[in-house]
Amino acid sequence: MALNTKAAEISEEVKPRSVRVVLMALMIAMLLAMLDNMIIGTAMPTIVGELGGLEHLSWVVTAYTLATAASTPIWGKLGDMYGRKGSFLTSIVIFLVGSALSGMAQDMGQLIGFRAIQGLGAGGLMVGVMAIIGDLIPPRERGKYQGMMAGVMALAMIGGPLVGGTITDHMGWRWSFYINLPLGAIALAMVSAVLHLPKKKAQGKIDYLGAALLTVAITSTVLVTTWGGTEYAWGSGEIIGLIIVGIVSIAAFLFAETKAAEPVMPLHIFRSRNFTLMSVIGFLVGFAMFGGVLYLPLFQQSVQGASATNSGLLLLPMLLSMMVVSLIAGRVTTSSGKYKVFPIVGGALMVVGLFLLAQMDTETTRLMSGVYMAILGAGLGFLMQITMLVAQNSVDMKDMGVASSSATLFRTLGGSFGVALMGSLFTSRVTDTMSERLGPQAARAAGSAQLDAASLAKLPEAVRDAYQHAVAAGTHSAFLLGAVIAVLGFAAAWFVKEVPLRGAGPAQGADAGGDKAAQAPQESFSH
Repeated sequence: MALNTKAAEISEEVKPRSVRVVLMALMIAMLLAMLDNMIIGTAMPTIVGELGGLEHLSWVVTAYTLATAASTPIWGKLGDMYGRKGSFLTSIVIFLVGSALSGMAQDMGQLIGFRAIQGLGAGGLMVGVMAIIGDLIPPRERGKYQGMMAGVMALAMIGGPLVGGTITDHMGWRWSFYINLPLGAIALAMVSAVLHLPKKKAQGKIDYLGAALLTVAITSTVLVTTWGGTEYAWGSGEIIGLIIVGIVSIAAFLFAETKAAEPVMPLHIFRSRNFTLMSVIGFLVGFAMFGGVLYLPLFQQSVQGASATNSGLLLLPMLLSMMVVSLIAGRVTTSSGKYKVFPIVGGALMVVGLFLLAQMDTETTRLMSGVYMAILGAGLGFLMQITMLVAQNSVDMKDMGVASSSATLFRTLGGSFGVALMGSLFTSRVTDTMSERLGPQAARAAGSAQLDAASLAKLPEAVRDAYQHAVAAGTHSAFLLGAVIAVLGFAAAWFVKEVPLRGAGPAQGADAGGDKAAQAPQESFSH
C-alpha cells in the first residue's frame, strides 16, 4: 500500500513536469507566430531598399495575414479529425519552410509568395497551441498557465520591434526570417519527443466545399478591411464587389455546413450561448487590442516626441498590466472555478480605458497616457484567455480544434476590422484637421512627409503644431469608436452563463460532472 502511494506521488510529480516541458515547446511555437510580423515590420524599409517593389509593400503583410486567417479553421478541423500532434508538427514544418524561402527571396514577388506559405503554417501554430492546451489541461486547471501565454504575447509585442531592428542592423534583413529556424527546430524536437496524444482516424471525408467557401469568405472580408479607404475608396467597385462576394460565400458556406458529414466549422457549436458570446467578445477584444497597438505608438511618436526605435517599449504599461491581470484571473479561476465576473469587469475596464485614451491631446503627459494604457491592458487581461477558456469549455472534446480555431479566427477578424475602421476614421480626421489649420494644399504637402519625431522637429512650428493637433484629433476619434464598440462586449458579458469548468480542483466531483473525456488525454504524456 505504501509502495502504491509512493508511486502515485512520483507520478504526480512527473506529470506537471511533463506538462511544463510541452507548454514550453507550445509557447515557443506561439512566439514564432506572433513575433514574425513584429520583426518584419521593422525590417521592411531595408527589404524594400534591396528588393524594390515599394508599390507591393503592403502585400508582404497582407499575404501572411490572409493565409493565416484562411487556414485557421481548416487546421482546427484537421486536428479534430486526424490528431492534434500530427497537424501541429506539419504546421511548424510549413512555417519553417516558408521562413527559409522568405529569407532566400530574390524579388518582391517571391517574398510575397513565400510569406503566404509562412502564413499557412502560422494559422496552424496558433490553433495547435490552443487546442493542445485544451486537450491536455482541464479548463479548471488552465488558469495556472494563463500568465505564461499573456507573457509570450507581451514579449512578442515589446521585443519584436527591438529584435527586428537589431537583427536588420547587424545581421541583415534575411535573418529576420532565418531566426525562426533554430527556434522552430527546438519546438519541433520538444513536441515530437514529449507530446504523446492518442492517434485518431477520421470516419468522414474532409469538407472541401466548406473549406473552399470559408476561405473565399475570409479572404474577401480581410481584403475589404485591408484595402477599404486605403488602396480603394469604400464606395469603389472593387470594395463593393468584394463585399458582395463575401456575403454570397458566407451564405453558401452556412448552407453547405448543414449538409456536410464532417463540416469544417460545425454550426452546432454556436448553439451554446457561452460559445457564441465568447466569439463576439473575442472579436471585440481583437478590435480594441490591435487598434490600440497600432495607434498608441503613433500618438506617442508624433505628439509626445517618443523615439520610433523603442516603439515596443511604449506599450509596456498596457502589456504589463495585461500580463499581471491575466495571471491573477487565471489563478482565481483555478482555485474557485468561477469566471463570469471577469468578462464583466474586463469589458467595463476596456470601455473606460478606450474612453480615457480618446481624451488624450497635445497636453497629455506620458505618465497619464501610461495610466490610461494600463487600464485598457487590465481590461484585456481579464478577457484575453478567459474567452478562449470558456469557449473550449462550452464544446465537446471532439470539437476542441474547431472551437479553438473559431475563437482565434473571430479575434483575428476583429483585429482586421479594428485596424480598418479605426484607421479610416483616424485618416479622415487627420486630413480634416490639417485642412482646417493649414489649408488643403499645405495639408497635402505635410501629409506626404514621413512625420516621425525626427522629421517633425525639422518642420516649421505652425506646421508641426497643426500636425500634432491633427494626430491627437484622429486618435480621439479612433479610440472613441473603440470605446463605443467595446460597450457591446460589456453588454454581452452579462449574458454569460457560469457553467462549471471541467477538470481537477477542489470541487472536481461536482464540477467535472462525470466528464472523463476532459481528463483522459492527460494520461497520454510520456512519463
